[in-house]
Amino acid sequence: MSSFRVDLRSDTVTKPSEAMRRAMAEAEVGDDWYDDDPTVNLLQERCAEAVGKEASAFVPTGTMANQIGLRLHFEGPGHLVAAAAGLHVTSVEVMTAAALAGIAYRTIDPGPRGWIDAEQAAQLLEPDEFYDVEVIDLLSVENTVGGAGGRVMPIDELRAVRKVANDAGVPIHLDGARIFNAAATGQNDAAEIAAEVDTVMFCLSKGLGAPIGSVLCGPADMAREARRLKILYGGAWRQAGIVAAAGLIALEEGPKRLHEDHERARHLAEGVAETLPGSVDLEQVETNMVFVDTEAVGMPMLETIERLAALGVGVTHSGGQIRMVTHLDIDDTGVAVALDAWRALASERGR
Repeated sequence: MSSFRVDLRSDTVTKPSEAMRRAMAEAEVGDDWYDDDPTVNLLQERCAEAVGKEASAFVPTGTMANQIGLRLHFEGPGHLVAAAAGLHVTSVEVMTAAALAGIAYRTIDPGPRGWIDAEQAAQLLEPDEFYDVEVIDLLSVENTVGGAGGRVMPIDELRAVRKVANDAGVPIHLDGARIFNAAATGQNDAAEIAAEVDTVMFCLSKGLGAPIGSVLCGPADMAREARRLKILYGGAWRQAGIVAAAGLIALEEGPKRLHEDHERARHLAEGVAETLPGSVDLEQVETNMVFVDTEAVGMPMLETIERLAALGVGVTHSGGQIRMVTHLDIDDTGVAVALDAWRALASERGR
């Protein structure tokens, strides 16, 4: 069990609610390998509906959902997937993709915003006419962009990228692990975002608060192959209705309160920025993530993480900065405790 009074390491650390625990205990189950777990099947139907797709596959992790999504479009070793550098699929998952499917990437630096624009998409998808060797099977995008602080890719940018991909005859996969956080900003709903891509995954176990599980959504004609890959990748998890029951509650209740996480992240960011001027880019704080550049204010990152832990606040790091993520287990008191810890560290440094 976490010893932190306030755990801001990720929105994956949330505990299931009492309603989830009751639903899990009472869930009607079957065997997911045989495709006859009724609670899993219901969850898959509702997840597909939520993002406007025809079908979905419920799997244990976001990485598995992404990897199945990539593999559905990828024709095999010797071809490439195009994506921005620094996305989850081109960083955390890059070795997984190579090991499971022989996927290699063509990447481009998107800059601090994290997403590519239409011009960059055109560069990524430019055909190899001279040598006729490099073949791009898929373009992968991410929204929200975790490595860029949870920023939201504007729908106009995504639509422009989609047009480039269509002209090149290349499908798009969306890592939408936190697509409902993007939707909670009020710019577009999840289905509008997903309409611009061929396949999309999202995590039930992040902002939505389920204890386990992610889903891959797309057209019905891909569902059979997605299920086959799910089995090959070890995701046929038998009586999975036990956890799917919690996923149904997360899908129904989670999106309604994500704006609260965003408001608390903003309050946290503003408090740290006031305490340590120059450490937080407030323009980057759009959803439930706060990145703090402690090195910029003379505080070693790893040492700061250790000191915060000693004060009961759990954080992690990404891209050379400290990352804090708000979620349903973080209330106003938790934000206040975290800010008190930051002020204590600043006082130690004579700031």
